[in-house]
Amino acid sequence: MSDAVIWTIIFAAGLGTFALRLSFIQAVGRRGMPEWLRRPLRYVPAAVLSALVVPGILLGGEAPFDPARVTAGVVAALVAWRTRGTIYVLAAGMGTLWLLTAVLR
Repeated sequence: MSDAVIWTIIFAAGLGTFALRLSFIQAVGRRGMPEWLRRPLRYVPAAVLSALVVPGILLGGEAPFDPARVTAGVVAALVAWRTRGTIYVLAAGMGTLWLLTAVLR
């Protein structure tokens, strides 16, 4: 493919993405969202975060099931449940992962 074709595809994809987002903002922006649609949208961030994090924990190691990653994920989940503090969750999860990786390898 030539450079012109690649740039045309990139520009078209960007324009299409912009058009989709703008159409939603234009359609809903002035009227507001109905409650029946707003209620399930509250769960989208948690679902997206789970979809990104869980495969990384379960499938992200050298083996299909890496006990260090799973243990660090459980520790991070428990700290998140108890403290609800992002810094604490990151410190506990990464600290556990680093410690277990150093001990188990």
